[in-house]
Amino acid sequence: MSLEQEASLTYLGMALWSDNNGLKGAGSFFYAQSDEERLHMIKILKYITSHNGEASLPKSDVPSIEFNSLKAAVENSLENEKKVTSSIQSITTLALQEEDYESFNFLKWFVDEQAEEEEKFKSILDKFEILGKDGRALYSIDKLMGRMIAD
Repeated sequence: MSLEQEASLTYLGMALWSDNNGLKGAGSFFYAQSDEERLHMIKILKYITSHNGEASLPKSDVPSIEFNSLKAAVENSLENEKKVTSSIQSITTLALQEEDYESFNFLKWFVDEQAEEEEKFKSILDKFEILGKDGRALYSIDKLMGRMIAD
């Protein structure tokens, strides 16, 4: 849960960085990512409370957001998503070991979601490899990221 909160804040920082650097499409994309991560955290909190657990807000530091390029921000995003994937896989494995099939089914949604998230960032990084790093490439990738919100 704290990883979802940290991811939400990280994406919010990336959105601000993108906006401050004239990358409005990427900014919109990262704002949407921030919202999505926050909703994931809420989904987990609601699951805990609906199963008579006691939920509380995780303690989280505001992450430092310093990037020298959009590509670096996307690379950081992929690494963060991999970290979240690893955590979710560990929790899912524990649910199976404990024969908590209801939680396993709940977590399966997150497993599938993480596969999609990692693929999304890999596909953006692929565009950097295909298009290069010049201004036209950056413009195209910024526009692409802005269009990805509807998907």
